[in-house]
Amino acid sequence: MHPFIEPVHIVFNKEADASNASAMKAYMLNQFDFFGIKTPIRDQIVKTYLKNNLLQHNSDLELVIKELWEMPEREMQYFAIDVFVSHKKLWTKSSIKLIEHCITQKSWWDTVDGIASEWLGAYFKLFSEQTFLITSRWNKSNHIWLQRSSILFQKSYKKNTDTALLSSYILNCKDNKEFFIRKAIGWALREYSKTNPDWVINFVANNKLSPLSEKEALKRISK
Repeated sequence: MHPFIEPVHIVFNKEADASNASAMKAYMLNQFDFFGIKTPIRDQIVKTYLKNNLLQHNSDLELVIKELWEMPEREMQYFAIDVFVSHKKLWTKSSIKLIEHCITQKSWWDTVDGIASEWLGAYFKLFSEQTFLITSRWNKSNHIWLQRSSILFQKSYKKNTDTALLSSYILNCKDNKEFFIRKAIGWALREYSKTNPDWVINFVANNKLSPLSEKEALKRISK
């Protein structure tokens, strides 16, 4: 185990709760094991640790993230998401390879959405020349989690959202039957509706979306 990981792993073991772990595993359709640490406790452990412990080299960051991603307990993947976003100064253009690895391995909505929220928006702001090259490839792929990521990466961009790109990616996927794609379309539109509700209303009116996507898109506006 990498020495950066070990102290947190020890604390997570001490905080483990079998009852919580069983419920969390069931919630995730029995796909992953858990220590059973509730989010506020886990967040405090990680925040305290990262305040005083940071890596100095990109090569170490990649090793740590990949090792955390292979560990059986899901909290270790959540820890990886926090570690990576706390080391933006070590990110490089080629970090997208690591990001894509984490999107496509042990994939489920929890980690994919965490990556979309914490990594993708920041990465594509730092390396904007990568945006279309990478996200268009994801959007055209048959990998649902890459497609979902292409739709969600701008969700924190607000007035800086590239609406032409958002429109293109949504329209390319709008007939997809996959629940997580339809949900992502609605979520992305709902987030942008906080900035430009008229644009979202017009987009929904002019494009036939699935009922799920439309409902999610207009949820905030309807209120």
